[in-house]
Amino acid sequence: MSEDTRYGFEAFDCAPALRLEAHERVAKLQHEALVQRLDKIEAALERLEKRLWLAVYGVVGAILAQAFQPLITAMP
Repeated sequence: MSEDTRYGFEAFDCAPALRLEAHERVAKLQHEALVQRLDKIEAALERLEKRLWLAVYGVVGAILAQAFQPLITAMP
């Protein structure tokens, strides 16, 4: 195996500017992916919050119904 081929790939020279540009592109893609994941998490949290409030209102409604049931049955 010669010096110019490593692991089946041809050797290439990468200028520092090209390396920096590639790193910036990778960082930008990672940032965009992170923003998309955060947006999905925020949407899931909003849905969860709506469900939680619905459950809270349901429990409060059931407690109030049980509290007013004797009053309603006692009325003629």
